[in-house]
Amino acid sequence: MIIVPVKDGENIERALKKFKRKFEKTGIVKELRRRQQFDKPSVIKRLKMEKAIYVQKLRNAEE
Repeated sequence: MIIVPVKDGENIERALKKFKRKFEKTGIVKELRRRQQFDKPSVIKRLKMEKAIYVQKLRNAEE
């Protein structure tokens, strides 16, 4: 459970912003979206490899 202490006179928008930030850090929504669809391990591995190649190309282009 996420608890956001609100001080007297504190703006409700600020408290809501703190709550959203804490909620985002927990990664619940990200995990939920990831679990909505099953990806085969081979597909995940291929995507990771493609991303690694892309990042390497970017780093080599900087030099």
